[in-house]
Amino acid sequence: MRLLLSKSCKVENLQDPSHKLLIVSIASPLLLGVYRDGELIKSFSSEKKTSEILLPLIKDILDSYDISEMIYTRGPGSYMAIKLTYVMLKTIEIIKNIPCRGCSAFALNGGQPIKAIGNLYFIKEKETIMTKKFEQPVDASFALPQSIHDLEIDEESTPEYSLPAV
Repeated sequence: MRLLLSKSCKVENLQDPSHKLLIVSIASPLLLGVYRDGELIKSFSSEKKTSEILLPLIKDILDSYDISEMIYTRGPGSYMAIKLTYVMLKTIEIIKNIPCRGCSAFALNGGQPIKAIGNLYFIKEKETIMTKKFEQPVDASFALPQSIHDLEIDEESTPEYSLPAV
């Protein structure tokens, strides 16, 4: 926050631009991106477990940036990571009044198959998410986009659990 003294010595509050936080926690590495005016300005990555590192990273980001919205991959993907991320972000939403939104994981990996369990992967055909068996491992990595202007953000923030039959 910057303060500006005008000629009449009146203090004006000039807010810095607000930032959005994008979190991809459904696969390793965990990715977090801070966006200003829709453009990526800072990224974070960790190979640690979501349960170990996500909250400390979010705390550091909230201490450093004026976050106005949090966006996370609400599925499909790691059931535990989705659940942990959602609970953390909803708690922050309630305590700090920062809205939490969701987006499809497929939007951040180019629509590639997403690991489910064993040799089952989530795939998206048109608007339907299903599981498909692949004999060879699929290497589909996630990436933070340079811009989130075209990222389709769901109004719904609840997890999109797509659990395969075991």
